[in-house]
Amino acid sequence: MSLYAQGTKFKDNYTYQVREERGDLNNDGKLDKITVKMDLVDDTRPLRLQIFLSQPNGKLTLDVSSTKIIEPQYPIENQGKFNGYQIPYFFIERGILKMWSEIKGGNITYHFKYNNGNFELIYVNKITNDATNGYIDENTIFTATNFDLVTGVRIETDEISGSVKPLKVRKKIVLIRPLPKIQDFKFSDQELY
Repeated sequence: MSLYAQGTKFKDNYTYQVREERGDLNNDGKLDKITVKMDLVDDTRPLRLQIFLSQPNGKLTLDVSSTKIIEPQYPIENQGKFNGYQIPYFFIERGILKMWSEIKGGNITYHFKYNNGNFELIYVNKITNDATNGYIDENTIFTATNFDLVTGVRIETDEISGSVKPLKVRKKIVLIRPLPKIQDFKFSDQELY
């Protein structure tokens, strides 16, 4: 009796490109590339971030691929309903990869820096407000959080809409070691920062 194993080839369903950004991420003077692609076959519409680094021969090679960093458009826990947020934007500025995302009541920007073969989270800016029903008025309180993960300094500042002087400033040291790596980062991690 002979048995034959049928070879199955993995089909990549992340075919719809949503974002692309180019810039120098590893300070080698060559353009690197990041892409965000959506899986149109899966009902949850998951997204995949990929980072391609340039090589001395000029070709790009895949360095990081993650499906955890961006929330699917129709998460399972929403029973088929839209998550309500835009797909994050990515920017490359002075060798730093920045990811800007909407969150409940505001937005958050993550800063990742290439270090020793990894993209490490080094800084987080978050702005939230306490507006009710989505309406911002003269009594709305905004909270700006600036968290430098390298030094561990986390500063939260509360301000009333239109005010020049802050209501309250809170500063504390929060050391996170080792620094989070982009391939391990999950969209739900926003609650940590």
